[in-house]
Amino acid sequence: MKLDEFTIGDVFETKSYKLTKEDIMRFAGEFDPQYMHLEEEKATQGIFNGIIASGIHTLSISFKLWIEQGVHGDDIIAGRGMNNIKFIKPVYPSDELHTIAEVIDKRAIKKEAGIITLRLSTYNNNKEKVFKGDFTALIKR
Repeated sequence: MKLDEFTIGDVFETKSYKLTKEDIMRFAGEFDPQYMHLEEEKATQGIFNGIIASGIHTLSISFKLWIEQGVHGDDIIAGRGMNNIKFIKPVYPSDELHTIAEVIDKRAIKKEAGIITLRLSTYNNNKEKVFKGDFTALIKR
């Protein structure tokens, strides 16, 4: 979809993604090597009572789910920014996540392109919000 086809207030829901402990540990081992993501015994003694996904991993899954919807397809030109990023609840192994994307702003900046802002809200299988963030992109008109 091009910028002019989106309407503020449009809502899109993604498919689900189920995390495994191995997924969490593999991601954290490379990008966020902290004990609560990698050391099961120490994590079990902490406030989360076990291994949890990195917030950056949750953000990445949320973005992946949105992109895989294919709503803007090849009309996207480039990402422009992320704002209001919030990691609301911990994400555990076996959690199944899905994301709801809402168009919260759009504006033309050139004859051929504009800026769209989406709020991504991600939920676990208990319908608890675990993440939210606003993503701005340059998109064809």
